[in-house]
Amino acid sequence: MTMSNQGQDEPRPDAPGPDEPGPDALTAAVAQLTAELAGLRRDLARRHLLDLASGVLVAQRSLTPADAADHLAQLAETTNVSPEDLAADIVNAAAGQGAPGGQGAPGGDGAASGDIEAAAAGTGAAAEAATDEDRSAARRARLVEATAEAAAQTGSSVDEIAGTLLDGGMRPLGVRGLWLFRRTETDCLQLAGQAGVSALEAAHWRWVPPGTGSALHRVLAEAAPLWLPAGPPEGERLPGPAPDAARALLPLRQRGVVTGLALVDWPGPTALDEPVRRALTGLAVPAARILDAGASDPSESGVLVPLLDLLTHPAMVLRADPETGTLHVEHLNRPALDSARHVHGPAGRPLAQLFPVMQAGLVRLARVARESAAPQRAARVPVEHRPGDPDPLHDVRVLPVGPGRTVVLWHGATDPGLSLSRVLGRLENLAAFEDDLITGKSRWSDQAYRIFGLDPAAPPVPLRRLAPHLHRDETGNLNELLVELTERREGAHTVVRAVREDGGLRHVRIAAEPLLTGGVLTGITGVYQDVSAQHHTEIALTATFDRLTAAQTQAALRHQLVLQLQQAIVPEVPVLQRLPGLQVAARYRPAAEEYRVGGDWYDVLPLPSGRVLVAVGDIAGHGIDSVTGMVALRNALRGLAFTGHSPARLMAWLNEVTLHTHGRPTATAVCALYDPSDRSLCWASAGHLPLLLLRAGEAVFLEPPRNILLGAVPAADYTETVTPLVPGDTLMLYTDGLVESRRTGIDEGLERLRRAVERLRPGGLDERTDALLASVTGDTDDDTSLVVVRLS
Repeated sequence: MTMSNQGQDEPRPDAPGPDEPGPDALTAAVAQLTAELAGLRRDLARRHLLDLASGVLVAQRSLTPADAADHLAQLAETTNVSPEDLAADIVNAAAGQGAPGGQGAPGGDGAASGDIEAAAAGTGAAAEAATDEDRSAARRARLVEATAEAAAQTGSSVDEIAGTLLDGGMRPLGVRGLWLFRRTETDCLQLAGQAGVSALEAAHWRWVPPGTGSALHRVLAEAAPLWLPAGPPEGERLPGPAPDAARALLPLRQRGVVTGLALVDWPGPTALDEPVRRALTGLAVPAARILDAGASDPSESGVLVPLLDLLTHPAMVLRADPETGTLHVEHLNRPALDSARHVHGPAGRPLAQLFPVMQAGLVRLARVARESAAPQRAARVPVEHRPGDPDPLHDVRVLPVGPGRTVVLWHGATDPGLSLSRVLGRLENLAAFEDDLITGKSRWSDQAYRIFGLDPAAPPVPLRRLAPHLHRDETGNLNELLVELTERREGAHTVVRAVREDGGLRHVRIAAEPLLTGGVLTGITGVYQDVSAQHHTEIALTATFDRLTAAQTQAALRHQLVLQLQQAIVPEVPVLQRLPGLQVAARYRPAAEEYRVGGDWYDVLPLPSGRVLVAVGDIAGHGIDSVTGMVALRNALRGLAFTGHSPARLMAWLNEVTLHTHGRPTATAVCALYDPSDRSLCWASAGHLPLLLLRAGEAVFLEPPRNILLGAVPAADYTETVTPLVPGDTLMLYTDGLVESRRTGIDEGLERLRRAVERLRPGGLDERTDALLASVTGDTDDDTSLVVVRLS
């Protein structure tokens, strides 16, 4: 049960240079180039077919190539037939293949010009004899031939071209597979390419020696097709899925010489009627011309490939170019093909075209695997995955399987089992154990020896014999654990103190499960976890928590005393005496829980002169210093107000008091004197928010004088302003806790206050003040003072 850490140090692909395209751009480029290549092949096939038809018209009607092309276009428009189908009809008519059974006269010159025109126009004896099915089959054969020619011109392998012939022209006939054999100088048959055939089948029929008397060589000798609707005669073997499966053997000619043969097989017995035979004979013509293309080499991967095809997770074979070292994809099983759907014909292509994002990581793993002759693994390729990139390859394994070849295995998604194994390997304080109660043997992971301080060469200790390695007071905990496992047969865990041979003491958590076979207890499995650090941390945290609790208790008491002091100075619901010509309501809302006390204050004081002092202030900050500063300023203003001086002079004196207050606080304030004789309000502001006046249902802000805040600079001058009031006016003085917000600016908060004041319903002053305080609230957790004055 030794847990391996292999795979933790995973190869990391080289990051692209500053001038190299990123993985996402490379993927898009590969997909675009693949689509362009497919379009090029289609265009080449179409052009090839049109050129053949134009050549027939040049020969038969003595036209120039340009005139022949124009005539073909006009004829297609007149007959309402696509140019490709018309070209196929013209070529088939020229070859004598436009009617059922028509093969052209041997050695003849093909159809006459009029016959070609009639075939193209769908008239004439030949055209009348040909059915729509015959005509469609003949057209399809010509188009498949042109497609095969285009694939050959763009460098496709024999297997890819054979696939084109199979998918384009033979599958509609029920064909399963196509085999293309090349005739060597010694009359040996070499498999040049195949489609619809497994790699294992191809490996078995790679060579067919001469002199065996097989049907394959008889077709070579007689140069004539062989049709086997129910398979070969008993006792004779031919490529195919079953002995009784239908087969067709067609000689392949080039310049009048049989250079090979094509074998076509079906899944089972099939009636090979005349249309089928005629279609296959036509498709043998392009098949003969592709034998010279590069042949596949199934010799080294013939047994490996079928094995990979049986896997349910993706796998592929990579082959390194012997000259450049570039990796090409030799084979992909079905799950791997699903990962490369964006590329046409992925087998044989460079690895960078199929997996551009993963290419760097796979190249490195393959190189290390070949050089070390040992399997390589990685948890994920690429290691870093960016949003928008293709899904990475998970749990990648790269195995060298021969000179220049490697096999890559991976999963499309993370395997939970493998991931769990890697996670356990990274947990240094975790060790696995297993006790076999039948054989009496136990297994430990390497980490278990380090936890208990034992020699790794010593035999592992079964759980039931662990007591000598524990503190004597832990025997009861171990016995209770064994009772849960062996008698109740339930999983359990406990924490014990292990005494190491070096005298050290470790706290070890044991978590175990019983192993049952047929209802019989056969073993115990589980983990040991060294939790000493956690145990010591818990002790330290407990002590710290106790100290914090004591500190919190003291802080809570301190804040409670300060809050009581503040509420005594600035009561939350003050009881104000009746004032001449005024109704006054004042409210104080404490700061949020974490601050508890703040520096907001207000005052309403009748003076001997008959005037009334109304003031609101806000000292910056929270806590003891703010409260003491607030008390100093409030009391100072109260005393200064009895001098009878104007608000501007009172503010100048209050500024000097602030400068000499402990802690040098700064504050904003509004000082107003209401004169009932003429209903005027003389007031000065030290950087405070504007007063709000509600008159006849409309609320407006009074522009404050431009004065600096208290405590900023010495010897500051303050200006004042006089606002006349009328009976029914309501004036509001407040601090910033009422309107400030973290999400919006102060202007939005003031506008919310103005609208809320205008929406107040008629009622008593106290009722309307409480409603305003409930509807307008800032979210900065600041304390708030509000004074509402209404003229009687």
